[in-house]
Amino acid sequence: MPTFEDLDGLARAMPEADARLSTTGRPDYSVKGKSFLLLRPPRKDAIDPDTGEPMDDVLVFRTQGQAGKNRWLDDPTLPLFTTPHFDGWPAVLMRLRHLDAADAASLRELVNHAWAAQAPKALVKAYLARRDAVDPHSERES
Repeated sequence: MPTFEDLDGLARAMPEADARLSTTGRPDYSVKGKSFLLLRPPRKDAIDPDTGEPMDDVLVFRTQGQAGKNRWLDDPTLPLFTTPHFDGWPAVLMRLRHLDAADAASLRELVNHAWAAQAPKALVKAYLARRDAVDPHSERES
């Protein structure tokens, strides 16, 4: 069962990842100034069905285009969703409180893909080459 500490570790382990707190005091992970994972503040477009209040625990993972977004939304191993606010935007959402329901390997892959969606191509290529040299059976980023 992954925890936020596990997610934090995965994000920080990505090459040239920068972890900081946003102006609202929420974690924001970026590479070369581009966010790939963040905990967004509550918004009117994501309402908790149990409380009727805006969700305060929504993680945003960048995806590699709409095809990447659709692939992740179709993955049954992760409790991902989207909202109308994200229509046409390359990102998927997950509630922090559902992180423990995520498959750990799929979560690692999602963080890798989110990072690769924002990292410069040369950095992604170098990362994949190093990773594949260590583990030739690892999944390639797309």
